[in-house]
Amino acid sequence: MRVTIERSAFLRSLNHVQSVVERRNTIPILSNVLIQAARGALRLTATDLDIEVVETLPADIARDGASTAPAHILYDIVRKLPDGAQLEIEQGPDEGRLLVFAGRSRFSLQALPPQDFPDLAAGDMSHEFALPSRELKTLIEKTRFAISTEETRYYLNGIYLHEVAAAGESLLRAVATDGHRLAQVQYPRPDGAKAMPGIIVPRKTVLELSKLVEAAEGDVAISLSASKIKFAIDGLTLTSKLIDGTFPDYERVIPRHNEKKLSVDTKLFTQAVDRVSTVSSEKGRAVKLNISSEKLVLTVNNPDSGSAEEELSASYDAGPLDIGFNSRYLLDIVGQFKGDTASFEFADAGSPTIIRDPEDGSALYVLMPMRV
Repeated sequence: MRVTIERSAFLRSLNHVQSVVERRNTIPILSNVLIQAARGALRLTATDLDIEVVETLPADIARDGASTAPAHILYDIVRKLPDGAQLEIEQGPDEGRLLVFAGRSRFSLQALPPQDFPDLAAGDMSHEFALPSRELKTLIEKTRFAISTEETRYYLNGIYLHEVAAAGESLLRAVATDGHRLAQVQYPRPDGAKAMPGIIVPRKTVLELSKLVEAAEGDVAISLSASKIKFAIDGLTLTSKLIDGTFPDYERVIPRHNEKKLSVDTKLFTQAVDRVSTVSSEKGRAVKLNISSEKLVLTVNNPDSGSAEEELSASYDAGPLDIGFNSRYLLDIVGQFKGDTASFEFADAGSPTIIRDPEDGSALYVLMPMRV
């Protein structure tokens, strides 16, 4: 194998694939990136056996071939080379070495046999459809913060993607919850997603996907089965196993009759919560909302550090209400809002609260109160 490639293009692709490689691996080959050169293109592959990322980019191929190299070391080498550098990558005198040349720099990296590299074959996919990259990015941003990190409840460690029917319309809905808060986003169901199985996309896959669609444009091709999902965009493919579990009946926790409604300026509310929570305890982060006609008072009392209070104008037409929330959870939700107003729907101090952005009908959030 002998390849010449421009440094910035190679670095960008290496960045995409190496991020799935774990820093510590009991299987040595999983620390490596597979490099394949053929037909005028360079193909990079990395996997942790649950996720596989493959990217193909044009390159000057003098001799076809394949090799592997330590993913993080190769990435750091390329990252530290000067802008505009031309890299020459070739197999050493034996299969155990990969040589990298750039200007006066020369590196000899230990390589493992490419035939030992695992293949996370996608297999047959039952459903295929496309989503605009901007839509997919928004779907991820508005739900991923609510993904549970509690490993014992593994079925909550991802985003639940499924088809629903609401108000006579077929929708593609994404839901994430950690038991304290719930985030739900939905869009009109794309062609090809009809009768798709409900799937749980793992947290790591969600995080990797969010990086890949960050600067992407155009549509993302999505294909899935009951056990795997594949995303393809701009010469890059991410294939992932799905969480083998049953997502709980989340609709039971979404209140239907919260009659007390509060509207408050999103920016002012966010800033006020952020300020008063400065003195809250690191563990509880509790903030109390004292709500009355045309007024909202935020208070925090922490015996160890002091207290804080801030008053805001608000629109509210029900009886007085005192309710407490985790301030970080509040900020995570309201931080997703694009509109000027945040809308809260309450039942009482002990029941789940619905939070909406009136300018975004696609998203709904539920937050459990806490004692303060």
